[in-house]
Amino acid sequence: MTRKFNYTIVDDEPNAIELLQSRMAILFPGGELSGTYTRWDDAMAGLTKHSPDILFLDISMPEKTGIDFLKLLPDFSFQVIFVTAHGEFALQAIKLSAAGYILKPVDDYELSFAVNKALGNLNKSLYKPDAVGSKHKIGIPNTKGIDYLNADDILYFESINKYTKVVTKEYSIMSSYNLGEFKKVIGEDHFFQAHRSYIVNLNKIKRYETQGLLVMDDNMQIPISKNLRQEFIDHFSKLSKTAGFKHNG
Repeated sequence: MTRKFNYTIVDDEPNAIELLQSRMAILFPGGELSGTYTRWDDAMAGLTKHSPDILFLDISMPEKTGIDFLKLLPDFSFQVIFVTAHGEFALQAIKLSAAGYILKPVDDYELSFAVNKALGNLNKSLYKPDAVGSKHKIGIPNTKGIDYLNADDILYFESINKYTKVVTKEYSIMSSYNLGEFKKVIGEDHFFQAHRSYIVNLNKIKRYETQGLLVMDDNMQIPISKNLRQEFIDHFSKLSKTAGFKHNG
């Protein structure tokens, strides 16, 4: 079941608010719209009374820009996603630690990516498994949208430049999330970062070779960093009941 979160939209164009709300209802049914505002002063009053988890904020509004508006809220705790037709404010948005900067017309993939990042920042990821054996799902943002995989189906995550390849026994998905973003949401009981470029599902390992290789269920050989080998043995022994093995390499 998706965890609930709420969001507010501030945009001086009612049609833009309706469009964003409709996309959110489809992509994130666990999200609840807590308010919409077309004027910055009304938004200021509303946000003072009720702080959402995520604020979608337009840049170009009468009297004040979204950047100026946000600077009036120095102690806000919500995640901010700018939604705008203007690309020239992106650097300022980054300096304000915005979770996303989406150009209109809103693209579903960019929206999904920004919202998942915001939820990850809030430690409210929609698909955070308690353990690999559970049926909880992990959202994998990619160029087609978001694929939802059972955590137990994932063999390993592989870092490729700034992207991550998520591998199952049947297929793989290339995601625009970096490896660090996935590490935040997968849990640590049954996943282990064996190398700076790999996070493995401990339930999908069929062999450990003492020279420092893990052989996965798909026969992929994954290196394990030398300084992590004993930690891996200790951790894996708790799951597999490996008797007293210690690495001497």
